[in-house]
Amino acid sequence: MPNLPTQPIDAVQHFKGTDFPADIRFRQILVTGPPGAGKSTLIMHLGGWSEEGYLDLARKHWWRSEVLSVRPREIHLGIPFQGLPNAVSVFDAEFLGCDPFPPIDFARVILPPRKRYFFSVDWYRRYAFEFLLPPPDLVLARRTERARHSTHPVDAQLSLEICTAQLDVFRRIAEHLHHQGLNVYLREGMEGCLRRFVKSQSEP
Repeated sequence: MPNLPTQPIDAVQHFKGTDFPADIRFRQILVTGPPGAGKSTLIMHLGGWSEEGYLDLARKHWWRSEVLSVRPREIHLGIPFQGLPNAVSVFDAEFLGCDPFPPIDFARVILPPRKRYFFSVDWYRRYAFEFLLPPPDLVLARRTERARHSTHPVDAQLSLEICTAQLDVFRRIAEHLHHQGLNVYLREGMEGCLRRFVKSQSEP
């Protein structure tokens, strides 16, 4: 997984034949990533919630959203970008229509409150975000094949540049959520090696 300070996860457990970190529970799992990453395939393999959920990271209390009440679940992320008034997905026209593609506005990503009391919810451990990040050429090949069957409208506008930009957005969001203390891990595909970010000395 290039350009990311990550390391393999050694302690794993198996859910329905797929490796997951040993320190998470099955009902914590939220699968995300760019179009064509393999999210739906993984969720169906796990027997999770097949209906896609949308999570706006710039919206207050997104961590209480009803779409997160059933897990494991595939989710699309609404992400705030500089120059765009509202959070959008990487396949929305507002993002794809920009030249160049806009950078993420991290200042508008809202984070859950920290656990303060014994009986309060620890939102930072309630969810485990799995980011599927295959190589962009593999994503392009998958989506090109998918586009022949016209099953996914998001594949109407497609190029290696678009796939690379969308993957980069998710890489940056994954790293940001990790640095903020959320439970984040990564893999290139269902059979790929599980990885975590390497903690810097300045992180809690």
